[in-house]
Amino acid sequence: MAEENTTAQVEETTPAQEEKAVAAPVQDPKEFLENFDWEKYEQGIERVDDTKLQEFEKLVAENFVDTADEEVVTGTVVYLTDREAIIDINAKSEGVISLNEFRYNPGLSVGDKVEVLIDIREDKSGQLVLSHRKARTIMAWERVNKAHDNEEVVSGFVKCRTKGGMIVDVFGIEAFLPGSQIDVKPIRDYDQYVNKTMEFKVVKINHEFKNVVVSHKALIEADIEEQKKEIISQLEKGQVLEGVVKNITSYGVFIDLGGVDGLIHITDLSWSRINHPNEVVDLDQKLNVVILDFDENKSRIQLGLKQLEKHPWDALSDEIKIGDKVKGKVVVIADYGAFIEVVEGVEGLVHVSEMSWSTHLRSAQDFVKVGDEIEAVVLTLDREDRKMSLGVKQLSPDPWTDITSKYPVGSKHTGIVRNFTNFGVFVELEEGIDGLIYISDLSWTKKIKHPSEFVTVGDKLEVEVLELDVDGRKLSLGHKQTTENPWDKYEAEFALDTVHKAAITEIVDKGATIDFNEDITAFVPQRHLEKEDGKKLGKGEEAEFKIIEFNKDFKRVVASHTAIFREEEARNVKAAVKRAKASSDEAKPTLGDANEQLQALKDKMEGKK
Repeated sequence: MAEENTTAQVEETTPAQEEKAVAAPVQDPKEFLENFDWEKYEQGIERVDDTKLQEFEKLVAENFVDTADEEVVTGTVVYLTDREAIIDINAKSEGVISLNEFRYNPGLSVGDKVEVLIDIREDKSGQLVLSHRKARTIMAWERVNKAHDNEEVVSGFVKCRTKGGMIVDVFGIEAFLPGSQIDVKPIRDYDQYVNKTMEFKVVKINHEFKNVVVSHKALIEADIEEQKKEIISQLEKGQVLEGVVKNITSYGVFIDLGGVDGLIHITDLSWSRINHPNEVVDLDQKLNVVILDFDENKSRIQLGLKQLEKHPWDALSDEIKIGDKVKGKVVVIADYGAFIEVVEGVEGLVHVSEMSWSTHLRSAQDFVKVGDEIEAVVLTLDREDRKMSLGVKQLSPDPWTDITSKYPVGSKHTGIVRNFTNFGVFVELEEGIDGLIYISDLSWTKKIKHPSEFVTVGDKLEVEVLELDVDGRKLSLGHKQTTENPWDKYEAEFALDTVHKAAITEIVDKGATIDFNEDITAFVPQRHLEKEDGKKLGKGEEAEFKIIEFNKDFKRVVASHTAIFREEEARNVKAAVKRAKASSDEAKPTLGDANEQLQALKDKMEGKK
């Protein structure tokens, strides 16, 4: 104020004074102020004592805020409107803050202390405008770091959901709350926490990326840790406790025992077989469980539910005995058989060999499927070991009881091809009656390397019973025996030395082959391929062949082309020899002829004379 009056004093000088000032020497301002006579200047004004001025300046310093200072100050809410909060910061006037800046604190009321920053010292209407948001931002990181270092509990406002968790406003900073850190039990509805104020613990700060991670679960765990220690110290095997279903998996159920988790394996849920634990329990369901076992630290607790009930085998009626017929449901199928639940928790095994009288065993899935209701006969019953074996085939008569009358040796029947082996074919004559056709008994004429070349599974096949083993429950069948053996006819048709016309089918290493018909393929040795002109027959060349070997048992036929003209040559040679001999005999002179010739010669000589 003194400086402003001094300035005014200087500015209000008259032109005459200005001329004197120009003429006067220049005076130092500091020196001028020090020598200025304030008493003479304040004429007519009551002088204020220096002690009162000092007291006034002290009161101003203590009670009023310097609005030019950008430091965060604390104000008091003195009035609330629908949109704004009026804050008293001990300045010349109250300040205004929009209620949007207090979203994290919907319970704001008159008298609350809040931190603010001077946003506008004086707006168009002369109003002091404050900012709570900016004040929180300035103080946020300092408070977050302090809360993290001192493990303090902080309050935060849940703004919205995000991938994997929630966004929480803590001191004006957007922090991440993972879904796994909301509660000690899995959360299925995240939306129930949105727009709520909760307490958290700062668990992680990344200063480089300005990331903050908070946890509400950490507070809960701290509260239940003492309970957990107390519960664990009292655990004993066989103890029955009440728990709540916390989580359900495919392999079991996790039970919350009051801060301590235990697992009920799927096999300990029910005496009956179940496919999934949710068939027995529901989430958040309260139930009694028994402690079966735990490790040394009691951190892994094995629980049981079915053990609280009497074992079904102990309740099994004494009236059930071997030979009785029982009904049940197929609960499990394996390659070796099917398990049938006779009563709840009591199962019997039907081995695949007891499903059909057939000795040609198949998979149990060919007979039954899970869920089927079937009837069976009790074959064995061991109550101590809790085992039972059942049979289905015993419900029908054994087809082998009258096998000799139904399928005597030599009888012919029609069967269905059920399976192949390398050595033959299994043919089913009826349910429970299977027979084997060896590969050599499939065809009289074809050379078969594998049965699949001749028939396919499911084909109907005419068979003849060749052998019958009642004790061994085995049938030996034949297919070729149902037709006449064409080799009996071929034995006469292709007898030795008979001649047949055919073409060379194939040239092989040691000769060639020729097909006389669809059944007979003959072999021609190399030396028997020679023609009359000395050349050899080629593939596709037609000629006459002579049978030089025929073996019905081994189906072997050997032929020769060379033998045909060689035999003709032999006949010609023999005939020529015979004619030559006859000619020489005719030319040989007799004694009578000689005498006659001599006499004629004598007469001729005498006549000449």
